[in-house]
Amino acid sequence: MKNDLLVFILALITTACSLNESPSNVELPATGPIQLHPENPHYFLFKGKPLALITSAEHYGAVLNLDFDYRTYLKSLSDDGMNYTRIFTGTYFEIAGESFGIQENTLAPQKESIITPWAIVVTDRTGEVKYDLSTWNEAYFKRLHDFMAVAAEYDIVVELTLFSSIYRDEHWDICPQNPANNVNILHDVTRKDAQTLKNGELLSYQTSLVRKMINELNEYDNFFFELQNEPWSDHTIPVYNIVNKEELRANDWTFKADFASEESMAWQDKLTSVIVEQESKLAKKHLIAQNYTNFKAPVPEVNEHISIINFHYAWPEAAEWNYHYDKVIGFDESGFAGSGDQVYRRQAWQFMLSGGGLFNNLDYSFFVGNEDGLGENSAPGGGSKALRYQLKILSEFLHGFDLPKLHPNLNCIKSSPGLIPYVLSDAYGAYAIYMRAIGTDQSSLQLETGEGTFQVHVLNTLTGSYGEPLMIQSSEDVLTIEVDIPEGELAMKIIKE
Repeated sequence: MKNDLLVFILALITTACSLNESPSNVELPATGPIQLHPENPHYFLFKGKPLALITSAEHYGAVLNLDFDYRTYLKSLSDDGMNYTRIFTGTYFEIAGESFGIQENTLAPQKESIITPWAIVVTDRTGEVKYDLSTWNEAYFKRLHDFMAVAAEYDIVVELTLFSSIYRDEHWDICPQNPANNVNILHDVTRKDAQTLKNGELLSYQTSLVRKMINELNEYDNFFFELQNEPWSDHTIPVYNIVNKEELRANDWTFKADFASEESMAWQDKLTSVIVEQESKLAKKHLIAQNYTNFKAPVPEVNEHISIINFHYAWPEAAEWNYHYDKVIGFDESGFAGSGDQVYRRQAWQFMLSGGGLFNNLDYSFFVGNEDGLGENSAPGGGSKALRYQLKILSEFLHGFDLPKLHPNLNCIKSSPGLIPYVLSDAYGAYAIYMRAIGTDQSSLQLETGEGTFQVHVLNTLTGSYGEPLMIQSSEDVLTIEVDIPEGELAMKIIKE
């Protein structure tokens, strides 16, 4: 009987130990493509380590713009502590000299400086220069390979956006996919139909391009695919007014969230299936991102093969409302909120401390001749070396925690008068907190933490400096912290002793 009791007790102890054992003790692969973290798929796993992607990067033309010195650019990103960039493939580019408030736009090369995946031919009949969608431009792929290799050298992850919305007729007029600009497609295709399944034989050239990109890039670990930039701009379905109104007017994008139409989504599903099917034959499998809307909205359905749910100009609710998908929630384009650093710094902190796993500020200080990111550009967004330094502070703050154990936890806030808190925590008494002050520079934060003594590190999010650590004992399961917040924002790292 005593032996049976002893065996029973030992079994209970063993079970308790296994339940409390940290999953991070499980050996994680140290090589292979960037993937969702198996312990917490709201973050990435890369080179055996948990990773959040945070950057302030150029306007997507680094490869397709021959004048852009991407080697200097990628080194500048790395030197500034950034770990991520986003590029377009050349299926869409913008008009040189066209101004949207952007003086220098890397996505709008001079005509002679555009390079795309497709070869250019001169037609015998008219002498016109057109694209041949059936022939690859080897110079483009040589440049793409070099870009990817340099990015890998600097441990920079690349978001490769395959296609983009074609916003206006003038953009369609210069697009290689337009039958007027290639020697392959003989029937008419409108820009509205170009990225749907109603585009006729264009679809076969699009899927061939996707397969070519997959085959060319399969060797690299430091990238993921994104299907299409802002697909809702071609096929708009208004779904949510973000201001204090209910009506959904057609042409006021700054006040509403839009979803893409069923036609657009069906085409994107087709691209997804092509990626999955083609990579099934290859050694490496890469993540796929899908871009859903501006601002914030609960996404009603996500393809099972999509691993990254991307938003533009995102609010924290975009992460909160879609967290249940157990995928990375991304904020992969900012801007249109002024040229100052403050707004984008605060957007990054708010989004990432709400459960986001990816942030990209659209940085207009990078352009041809200023690949070091020291340029001044008249643009609808911001970007500067100072902002990149402040985003590095955020990155180091997050990666200073056991990242896979963190999850959003606003429920722990008992009281925060005059403060808007954003909280991640784990099950072991660690808290990552960011606060915005509204109408006050002093307050008192109360957290429901349970009993214990906690070490509190207060971080200045502008300078990266920490104050002297505070040791605070909770009382009746509540930790009370007196807060001075003269800059209107601060962060805290709280660890239970």
